[in-house]
Amino acid sequence: MAEFGKVAVMFGGNSAEREISLMSGQAVLEGLQATGVDAHAFDPKTTPLSELTEQGYDRVFNVLHGRGGEDGTVQGALEFLNIPYTGSGVLGAALAMDKIKTKQVWCTLGLPTAKFVVVCGKQTIDYQAILDELGGVVMVKPANEGSSIGMAKVNNANDLKSAISEATAFDDEILLEQWIDGGEYTVSILGDKALPAIHMTTPNDFYDYQAKYQSSNTQYHCPCGLSADEEKELGDIAVKAFNAVNAKGWGRVDFMRGQDGQWYLLEVNTVPGMTTSSLVPKAAKEAGLSFNQLVNEILEQTLVK
Repeated sequence: MAEFGKVAVMFGGNSAEREISLMSGQAVLEGLQATGVDAHAFDPKTTPLSELTEQGYDRVFNVLHGRGGEDGTVQGALEFLNIPYTGSGVLGAALAMDKIKTKQVWCTLGLPTAKFVVVCGKQTIDYQAILDELGGVVMVKPANEGSSIGMAKVNNANDLKSAISEATAFDDEILLEQWIDGGEYTVSILGDKALPAIHMTTPNDFYDYQAKYQSSNTQYHCPCGLSADEEKELGDIAVKAFNAVNAKGWGRVDFMRGQDGQWYLLEVNTVPGMTTSSLVPKAAKEAGLSFNQLVNEILEQTLVK
């Protein structure tokens, strides 16, 4: 794979998702090396970005999850260094990382997403009024965290107050979203196409951090059980939602499906997990791509960036 030159697989970093990034990055590194790519581990927590040029790296496979790596920060630095990198650019990464701004864009474009309220930890909040406005059950989400970090499901004013307080440890702005009672689905994007959808089921209240990374009871259904027409509709919405926030290259779009059959967009992940239990590799496998083929396809996008 001489065409790629020397590749830095960037993972780890300083975010709350560091441990997941370390697992994702190691898997990507091994996948690239197995196909002959001159790939090397690069952790910006311990190595300054200036080493990318000093050590002669030709491109970067970005597997940094969360703040710093998925919010436009490292993308801007790599643009400044004129080093090609995988995934979304500065705008797409920054916009998709902010759940509130993402939902505002979707609403403007008429894309389906759950009703929501935005609060700041410092403001005076009428907790019961918010519960009433959002149907009595609310998902509390920090605006700029991934892997379900800082999230909680609440159904009374006291719990809502506590959940907002806990979420402000991660972010100043908090997204309060109407709870959608239904199935959780995700659609991975590779290039400009939607991969087969996955339906996740868990005994937990929702697909939280424990369900994603620690539970042996989480089930992943791929094929997802939808009809061909339903899955095409879901894939079309996913691509529109992905493009709406200027995301590029690869990523994942998460959904809920209400009891009425309506789809509700949740968020876009521009650097999704790439661990052995992660969703993008599962979808790629259903589409006929091995993990090694998947990481090479993602890296190939940097040749035309």
